[in-house]
Parts: sequence; C-alpha cells; structure tokens
Amino acid sequence: MPDLVVTALLAPSRLSLKLLRAFMWSLVFSAALVAAAVYGCIALTHVLCRPRRGCCGRRRRVAPACLSDPSLGEHGFLTLKSSGLRLHYVSAGRGNGPLMLFLHGFPENWFSWRYQLREFQSRFHVVAVDLRGYGPSDAPREVDCYTTDLLMADIEDVILGLGYSKCILVGHDWGALLAWNFSIYYPSLVERMVVVSGAPMSVYQDYCLRHISQLFRSNYMFLFQLPWLPEKFLSMSDFQILKTTLTHHKSGIPHLTPNELEAFLYNFSQPNGLTGPINYYRNLFRNFPLEPQELAIPTLLLWGEKDKYFELGLVGAIGSRFVPGRLEAHILPGVGHWIPQSNPQEMHQYMWAFLQDLLD
Repeated sequence: MPDLVVTALLAPSRLSLKLLRAFMWSLVFSAALVAAAVYGCIALTHVLCRPRRGCCGRRRRVAPACLSDPSLGEHGFLTLKSSGLRLHYVSAGRGNGPLMLFLHGFPENWFSWRYQLREFQSRFHVVAVDLRGYGPSDAPREVDCYTTDLLMADIEDVILGLGYSKCILVGHDWGALLAWNFSIYYPSLVERMVVVSGAPMSVYQDYCLRHISQLFRSNYMFLFQLPWLPEKFLSMSDFQILKTTLTHHKSGIPHLTPNELEAFLYNFSQPNGLTGPINYYRNLFRNFPLEPQELAIPTLLLWGEKDKYFELGLVGAIGSRFVPGRLEAHILPGVGHWIPQSNPQEMHQYMWAFLQDLLD
C-alpha cells in the first residue's frame, strides 16, 4: 500500500490520540492546581504551628549512625554502563546464593530494606540500591533523566554489573512499579519477583479510569507534576509533610525510631535532595495511554488491607493480567502500605516459602 494512503488512513487515529492526550494533560494540570492549593495550606499550617522551624528544611550535616550499621552489609558504588551514572548500594552475602535485588519506593532509600538485608543474606547475595536521584547515587536534575526507559536500563546495568545474568527482584511502592515494568521488558533477567504495595502502570491506569476514588488516594502525584513547588512544600517546617507521611499513627511506619526517621530525611535535606525523586512522578503521564500487558514472571504479591495509597481492588486487577498459575497474592489483614518495615516477619515467611524450591 502506498505510503500516502497509509498516512491518510492513520491520520484520524493520530489526531484522536493527540486530542486524548491534550484532554488528559488539561485534567492533570487542573488537578495539580487543586492539589497545590490543598498541600500549600497543609504546609503553611505546619509553619504556623511550629514557627521556630521556619519555611525551609534544615540541612542535616551528619548522617545518622544507622546508615552505617555493619550488620546490614558493605557500601559500594557501581558505574552504570548505559549512562555512566554511579549508583550507591549496600551488599551482603556475596557467594551465598542467587542475587536478590531490592528496589525502594518514595520517600525512602536503601535503608527501607534493613530487615530483609539481615534476613536473607545467609542464603542469597542481597543488594539494596539507592535508585538514581536518591541518597549518594548520582542525581541529574533534568526531568528527562527519569523516564521509565532510563530507569529500566539502570536495573539491567546493576544486575549485569554485579556479575549476574538474572535475579530475584524485590520492589516496594515506586520500586514495585519499576519491577513490574522490568519483568515485562527484560524477562530473561528476572527469575522470580516479589512485589509489595504497587501495581503495573498499565493496570493502575485502567483501574483509575474505572475507579475515580483511587485518584483521590494518589492526589499527591498531581502536585508532583508542577515545577519546584512540591519540593518547597515538602521541605517547609523542616520536612513536616514527609515526617507525617512516615510516622502517622494510623498510616505511617509503626515504631519508627527518631534515628530511623533521620535515615530517610538526611538525604532529602541535602541541596536538591527532593528534585530527583519527584522527577519520577513528573514522567508518570508521559506515555498515556498505555496498552494492556500480559504478566508472566512467577510473582509473589503482598498487599496491605489498610493501605492508604492503593485500593484493594488493584490486587484483582493485577491478577486478571497474569498467565494462570504465575501469581501468588496475599492480602495482609489490618496492615498498611509499609509492609517491609511494618510487618517484616510476615513478609519473610511468605518469601521463604515462595523461594524454597530455588534453594533445595
């Protein structure tokens, strides 16, 4: 068929897609302005209630001692083949078994995997990375440096750079989203997957179109579409919004000590420490709309019944995309979003049972 005819036939579809994306972005930025007004009021309230803290976050000069706890592993840096960026990681148990690679979420870092690093280093080579933009890892400031494709290439470079051809991939929150994507586009590098509190982006997109209530749970991601304002709001009153997120008595991490809280705030308090992490969100809508994708990697999915940020219905939506027999899903009663830190013993029990045949 002549190229001119093909172009003419595809023109209506391309126009429709452009109009759909334009409509989507108008909704996103409208929601962003509303979210900015709400979070601005919250941030200002924190400042008025704690005037001595001021309107800026206090830079931490000394890292908390728990970040250098030797029982968690050795610290190292890996230069990525694709980009030349250096990523920080903590590693333990090299030579004890297969690679178990941990991907953290927001607002966290490698330290969110402290319980799992201790638990699994006897039978696995456990590695928890600081993703690009986090902690001591390199943090380019441009939004285009945080696209999904580049983040996938980072994970591939980490696996191969550590000397492995495949891994057990464990992800929570944003790390879960990256793990889902990686298993779809790099299946040969993933032997098993453990996903905690996070859905594939295509599943999340379709679910939100049918359940608007999920968008209200994820209202912060609209705020994060704006330039510089999210960083300002999150840092006001010495990062009080982040403190509340991590320590709230109902939706935060139970029994988080002040020292452990500082382990997360330390890196965010450094110059431009929030820009890289928030840039992940600024790329969320770039590829809308997404095509449905079949999921086939053997996966253990753990979900908190009381998760503040993700509805329970997403578990069923994820299961509907799986090849039969490849998904093992568990909903933890009365548990919230931060399962690796709030309920490590339950998580470990499920993981050992799921991975047992690899160790026999």
